[in-house]
Amino acid sequence: MGDFDIRPATTDDIPAIVAMLADDPLGARRESPEDLTPYRAALERLSADPNQHLMVAVREGRVIGTLQLTIVPGLSHKGATRSIIEGVRIHADERGSGLGTRFIQWAVDESRRLDCRLVQLTSDASRTDAHRFYERLGFTASHVGFKLRL
Repeated sequence: MGDFDIRPATTDDIPAIVAMLADDPLGARRESPEDLTPYRAALERLSADPNQHLMVAVREGRVIGTLQLTIVPGLSHKGATRSIIEGVRIHADERGSGLGTRFIQWAVDESRRLDCRLVQLTSDASRTDAHRFYERLGFTASHVGFKLRL
């Protein structure tokens, strides 16, 4: 990827990933960087599932971005496999540098390589800058998403 590498996340990456997840108004309310125990358990579950890919973008040994790519086999769309991009975060120092575009393009290319026919993602309704970013990359706001907290 040029000046940065993309690789699977490791336990050593968790502090940097959680810091990025917590570094915005929404994440600040729901993440707990002071207790990494649940994040370590989550990484173990993700690592054990071949359809889950928690990735990091790394430059000179420093984690500068993260995303999760989930592969979902299905029956609709003639049995198409789709991918879901979740938890996209770019380090504050890197925003506007083009890293996000290149990281999302990697996820789209990886989805294509894994024979997915559709890439989907959700973005919180309040993240209007993110919506413009995804639309600029060719994503369309074609559906309304719903969530139910348990």
